[in-house]
Amino acid sequence: MVNRFMTARSTVAMRRWGSPAIVTLAVMAALTALTADAAARQARPKPPTEAAAPRDAGEPIMAIVSIKTQQVTIYDADGWILRAPVSTGTTGRETPAGVFAILEKNKDHRSSLYDDAEMPNMQRITWNGIALHGGPLPGYAASHGCVRMPFGFAEKLFDKTRIGMRVIVSPDNAEPVEFSHPALLVPKAEAIAAAPARAEALLREAAEAARMADEAKKAAASAARETASLSAALRKLQGLKTRADAELTYADKALAAAKTDEATARAEDLKQKAAAKAAELGNQLDTAKADTKSKLDAAAVAKEAAKTAQTRKADTAKAASETKLAVEPVSIYISRATQKLYVRRPTHKPAPDGGGIVFDATIEVPVTIRNPERPIGTHVFTAVARSEAGLRWTAVTIDDGDNAKAALDRITIPQDVLDRIAPTALPRSSIIISDEPLSSETNYRTEFVAVLSTEPQGGFITRRPTADVLVASDDFQGDNGFGFFNFPRDPVPQTGNTRRRGGGQYYRPMQPGWW
Repeated sequence: MVNRFMTARSTVAMRRWGSPAIVTLAVMAALTALTADAAARQARPKPPTEAAAPRDAGEPIMAIVSIKTQQVTIYDADGWILRAPVSTGTTGRETPAGVFAILEKNKDHRSSLYDDAEMPNMQRITWNGIALHGGPLPGYAASHGCVRMPFGFAEKLFDKTRIGMRVIVSPDNAEPVEFSHPALLVPKAEAIAAAPARAEALLREAAEAARMADEAKKAAASAARETASLSAALRKLQGLKTRADAELTYADKALAAAKTDEATARAEDLKQKAAAKAAELGNQLDTAKADTKSKLDAAAVAKEAAKTAQTRKADTAKAASETKLAVEPVSIYISRATQKLYVRRPTHKPAPDGGGIVFDATIEVPVTIRNPERPIGTHVFTAVARSEAGLRWTAVTIDDGDNAKAALDRITIPQDVLDRIAPTALPRSSIIISDEPLSSETNYRTEFVAVLSTEPQGGFITRRPTADVLVASDDFQGDNGFGFFNFPRDPVPQTGNTRRRGGGQYYRPMQPGWW
């Protein structure tokens, strides 16, 4: 009734006003429609397109993938240099959001999971199959968990990146911003300048210590064999002496029992021979005991010398390793979940199982986090270039439990760790702070893998877990000072959505034995 009444009134008014009013109303209606359409077009974001910064680009430092806008942006020390649309994982096979690094590159890779599918210019960021690579882009998330990029862009990017480059997958838009804070690493120019020469000298010293340790070990082994031989000869002489003493005792008894001159003569002759034999063997035994004691003492000295040489070998190798690593960018990961600080530095040694390179992981210590019950977020601080103050830093936040400054304010890094790594910190060094534990995808041939447990991780869950691998130990007695790899780790991946916001937070526990 109301609508009919209003329509009737409008009709009467238009008849009263005539044609000009009708035209005016029509124009107003058309303008309103055009304005609404323009507003709708403005509200709808433009699809991402491939672009390059209008300046000379430096070496890429990080890539940030936005799941929300389906875009990847590559940054150098001065800002973005390349952008392109991407296609991330679809529902149930989502690309996990978190912090990664390039682990391996393969220009002509084929998928071992999906019917030998081509994955050109593949840059792996987890060992269980998440990677950046060229692929078809339908304009929306459609992959099985990888990050597909335009084919030409993937090829261009492949030629520019290096192993270890940071890759951040953000659920929303994220970008690096200039950042400074007293807790960030401050290098010393004199320490950086002296590091290469010191590393070279320590490597020579470590090589000499290793040579001396090998010689001492051989000398100790030779002394041990010699004493073993002398001990066997001593036991044989001891047996002969015991038999000679028994013969002398028998001769004494025969002499005492002799009833005739002839028997007495035979007994005296037997006793004389037995006594001479016992005396001779006694002299030989005394000499052998003295010689054996001398050799045993020398063997003990050789054994102790070998032990000392081995300790010096380990100490000098450790010092050489630490100094050699000092000229590499350092990455620090601080986890609120485990209340620990982890350090990774690349050794550039190929992994013994044939994939990627080995990362040194010998520093893992407790860390103090103020108000540990409160979320801290996930923040990546990166040293992008040298500056007059030491290093110029940027910050990227992908989970803002606290803002970046407040997060750093809550951390107290142990002074002994700072003393070991800060003086020679270089561009590309980084500090990551997160509520999350390290993903179980982190191992001796990765830098850090940390996944936001509040975001879906179908791309992880639908893949086979990484096979058992060897993990760096703290034994510096081999591999040119970079340690052996002799502890298996738990390959179970971190499952999704294990951390709840607010009260009653809980975490998937760290896997035992994986360090």
